[in-house]
Amino acid sequence: MNSIKLNARAKINITLDVLGKRDDGYHDLSMIMQTINLCDNLYIKKTDTGTVEMRSNLSWLPCDERNLVYRAAAMMREKYRIHEGISIDLSKNIPVAAGMAGGSSDCAATLIGIRNLFSLNIDNKELMAIGKKLGADVPYCILRGTALAEGIGEILTPLPPFPDCTVLVAKPPINVSTATVFGAFDINNVEKRPDNKKIIELIKAKALEGICQNMCNVLESVTVSNYPIIADVKKEMLENEAIGSMMSGSGPTVFGFYKDYKSALNGLRAVKSKFKFKEIYITTIFNTAR
Repeated sequence: MNSIKLNARAKINITLDVLGKRDDGYHDLSMIMQTINLCDNLYIKKTDTGTVEMRSNLSWLPCDERNLVYRAAAMMREKYRIHEGISIDLSKNIPVAAGMAGGSSDCAATLIGIRNLFSLNIDNKELMAIGKKLGADVPYCILRGTALAEGIGEILTPLPPFPDCTVLVAKPPINVSTATVFGAFDINNVEKRPDNKKIIELIKAKALEGICQNMCNVLESVTVSNYPIIADVKKEMLENEAIGSMMSGSGPTVFGFYKDYKSALNGLRAVKSKFKFKEIYITTIFNTAR
């Protein structure tokens, strides 16, 4: 095998709770994550250059050491003494800097792709340990599916599959800095926290409406205050057939759950008509076989 194609899927947060700040500057988190079928595409092939080469469909995207994909490939070459060169073509579809772990998912797919392409005898647990060095969300993006993530996001507990539904994803044309959001977060001003134990029971019961009624992201208190359009998008989705709607991660992406494609299409038309967003997509839940 000389080449491999992979899909790098986005994630959304069903819940996100911040428990406190750690001595290392990071925050302890407790959150339920879910993979969706909105994905980037990677094409990885062996070359005789003895180097890592990377290209992207986004002209402004760094394709060197600043990119997690490049760093993952370089790390794998060094760690496992791969002598061949590696060429990576990345086609981005997941919105960038959107709270959907697009970069982390691309990184995870790169680790998996290089392992498989070079027939390396390493399991996902070892890949996750490598991924943790590259980014807190990378281990989850290797696991995928429905999971409880704790610590800085690297302590993962697989959960039962999330109920099937249609998902509308809308990213306002603004960029949100995760570091800035966490820096402005005041744990003493949190009015509502997610009940992850309850959400997990609702996931087991496939109770989508109950899940939607109990979804909670404490970072909305920061990001929505700075960007009220996020609340406006949530309201528009809920007024146009969404069962539930919430901001993902530190934002600014908003997602809505719908019972079927037709309902989601009505939601898309309403949001697009009002806000004129370019980055708006209908997708579905992705569940791994467990």
